[in-house]
Amino acid sequence: MVLKLLQSLFGRSSKGIKPRKKVDIAARFKILREGVAGTMSKFYVAMDRERGEIVGLKICDPQKTAAYEARFKGLNKPSEGEIATLFVHPYIVMTYEYGWTTNDEPYLVMEYLEGGGLNSHLVAKSPFLFQRPLLPYIRQVAEAVAVVHEAGFIHRDICPRNLMFNRDFSVLKLTDFGLSVPATPPFMAPGNRSGTPNYMAPELVRRYPTDQRLDVFSFGVSMYELLTFELPWERGTTGMAAMAHDKPPADIRSYRPQIHPDLAAAIHACIEPNKEKRCPSMRRFLEMIAHLESTDL
Repeated sequence: MVLKLLQSLFGRSSKGIKPRKKVDIAARFKILREGVAGTMSKFYVAMDRERGEIVGLKICDPQKTAAYEARFKGLNKPSEGEIATLFVHPYIVMTYEYGWTTNDEPYLVMEYLEGGGLNSHLVAKSPFLFQRPLLPYIRQVAEAVAVVHEAGFIHRDICPRNLMFNRDFSVLKLTDFGLSVPATPPFMAPGNRSGTPNYMAPELVRRYPTDQRLDVFSFGVSMYELLTFELPWERGTTGMAAMAHDKPPADIRSYRPQIHPDLAAAIHACIEPNKEKRCPSMRRFLEMIAHLESTDL
């Protein structure tokens, strides 16, 4: 059923967006500033002269993108643009268009969110994270991931860098489908160890078969960090740090003693190293916290 849905969607999105080719970036966009670069792309805040508004402009490295796509040769993998433009949702960053530049680089044009990435605010310990209830953010991200899963995909790179705030910090949105794949057996086979090390599920690190529960794990680690400014395991910058993720995590209550026990249990259910014991889905996580109020943190 999922495969038929994916096949019906590829080549068109729910918005009818087709890829555009040979866009002259310098002519069309006025670059205002450079944003946080990814491993396979650069991000810019730009004035889009065609749309008449400020947008987020992502330009992908063609060699690195091709190398990643080559891992799925013969599988008819949808591109980042094809996947991203499927989603029109209040908690997922809107992608307006995608295509290729005159330099043969894949590019995407997205809505620009002025609030910035969660990662930057965690590093800075921004005051609003202490002044606002955090439970709405947790629910928003969980809902976004659930929508991605229900569309038949695995995001594969849920982390604070890929969660963006709107201008007044009322909404936290999921972005970046650069590593996303369909949740079908060929794409869940062992071997593809791509992602952000500190948020990687053990089965991904160890190159075991995967499924959507790897996103549940990454979500749990990200929300643990949102609540505590710490990680459940020792922080690192390489894949070696993620090798410890099959060990028991630090109890979230050691960093946030006042946390509601049901929220603590739900977060720990997501970061369970054994995927067979892990929270099975984002919908199940949302059910686990449905009774909590914004003050229950």
